[in-house]
Amino acid sequence: MSHDQAVLNRIWSKTLLEEMARLGVRHVCAAPGSRSTPLTLEADLNDKLTLHTHYDERGLGFLALGLAKASGQPVAVIVTSGTAVANLLPAVAESKLTGEQLIILSSDRPVELLDCGANQAINQVGIYSSHVNHSVNLPSPSTQVPLRWLLTTVDDAMYHQQQRRGSIHINCPYPEPLYSNGSEDLYSDYLAPITAWRESNAVYCQRDAAIQVTAPEVADWLDKKGVVVLGALSLEDAKAAQHFAQALGWPCLCDPQAGVSSDWSGFDLWLQNPQANRELSKCDHVVQFGARIVSKRLNQWINRHLSSGGVGYDYVSSSELRNNQSHLPQRHWVTDIPQWVEQRLQQRTLRHCPYAGWGDHLQNIARQCRELAQLHSASGKLSEIAVALELNQMPTTATLFLGNSLIIRLADMVSSLPSVPVYANRGASGIDGLVATATGVQRATNKPLLMLLGDTSLLYDMNSLALLRQTSQPVVVVVTNNDGGAIFDLLPVPEEKRQALYQMPHGMTFEHTAAQFGLAYECPETLEAYQTALNDHFAHGTGALLVEVTSIPGEASQHIKQLVGELNAG
Repeated sequence: MSHDQAVLNRIWSKTLLEEMARLGVRHVCAAPGSRSTPLTLEADLNDKLTLHTHYDERGLGFLALGLAKASGQPVAVIVTSGTAVANLLPAVAESKLTGEQLIILSSDRPVELLDCGANQAINQVGIYSSHVNHSVNLPSPSTQVPLRWLLTTVDDAMYHQQQRRGSIHINCPYPEPLYSNGSEDLYSDYLAPITAWRESNAVYCQRDAAIQVTAPEVADWLDKKGVVVLGALSLEDAKAAQHFAQALGWPCLCDPQAGVSSDWSGFDLWLQNPQANRELSKCDHVVQFGARIVSKRLNQWINRHLSSGGVGYDYVSSSELRNNQSHLPQRHWVTDIPQWVEQRLQQRTLRHCPYAGWGDHLQNIARQCRELAQLHSASGKLSEIAVALELNQMPTTATLFLGNSLIIRLADMVSSLPSVPVYANRGASGIDGLVATATGVQRATNKPLLMLLGDTSLLYDMNSLALLRQTSQPVVVVVTNNDGGAIFDLLPVPEEKRQALYQMPHGMTFEHTAAQFGLAYECPETLEAYQTALNDHFAHGTGALLVEVTSIPGEASQHIKQLVGELNAG
């Protein structure tokens, strides 16, 4: 029989992608490349898949991360061979820590071209090391390897991902030629064993894990002084956790990633007040929902208070990943959060909880925090503190994406969020890929988006602004430009080296950046102008608006120090 390697490459790619689509993949992200031609063309032809493209593989990985983050589905990423594969590592590392499901389909040179001086041929096997939860190095497509093996291999890899989440890596070596107008009919005998699968919509090998359901235990800690902590959660999970706290009458400390607020907000500030810290420490049980708490003060309080002994600690999450950075005695419930809450609240008549409301007086200092913060923006001056405070005015129809470094900490300190979905990259907490991740979130939700990030973060991911040209929903990207890394104003770095080695002032603005990528641009000078720019764009605008808030270097850290001083003085 005659042979057409390009056609056979396409048959393998088509089979692989179709099985992934049947297993729940709906989005595929691809960068340009010749070696990846079989995968890219077949992804484009599959009507079950939506294909997203970007010329920057590092941004492409984060675009996929955002799509996976907001959709809850696995997302495939197609790249060509060589350093294109290595550029996905930052997004893969983030997904390992936060559980988004990426399927890396790296095109490769066949084995005979490795370590012999051939162009664009690096060793891609194991390139992601422990940052992926499963990896497969496929052979080059050959009729000596049955397609049934390929299908069971895909099914096995995706089952591993279903169990452990995170990323998997499938390396796909394709020999040349890569282009052909030949027909699949040439390989009808080779395709015959999977005819029934091809004519159906069924998964080739379905594997189901048995789910063990146990009756909830009666929790004696319902009779204790408890505190509920909300970390990074979906809005649905956050509301269930908040209901749990309200039903028990316990203080509820909400991280900004939960998207909800409580009357105990601002705890990263008021925990620096010795009296308030002592009052909260009267609790004898902590129930935490979700991971990745932003507040350093809250993490320190949990470590110190629970290390003293006699304080219970329950952690409730749908993820089996360990979240116990201080290695405290902990009971980890791997479960659906709303279901867990419903079961616990049915255990007893909650009006009999003897310590309901025990921490209500802490609401006074939380209110004092909010009032002091608001005084800093009462003059109408636009500042980073004012931007964080304004989050409570964002439209509830929009989604919020918070960048890393200073801005998410300011949101944690002074913001009250009006029950909106919030997303962030708080696994490795890098500043790379933030624009791309937010774009992926927006595409998955198809809702208006507000994004806040710092100037250094935007400089790092400027290429990804090109992705925002394609949005039909209003998107506002707010960049707070304090001329470098202002987060280092809050850290004890050497004062004499702070500017040169940490902050690294750049002296750049973003008006021409917006023009380069065809985005609308505003640079408001007052808080009122800032509010107007955002409100008008969300009400009447389309596409993306870049809003640059210029602030004085060091101003935000000075505001924070003043707030803490005023709080302790009061």
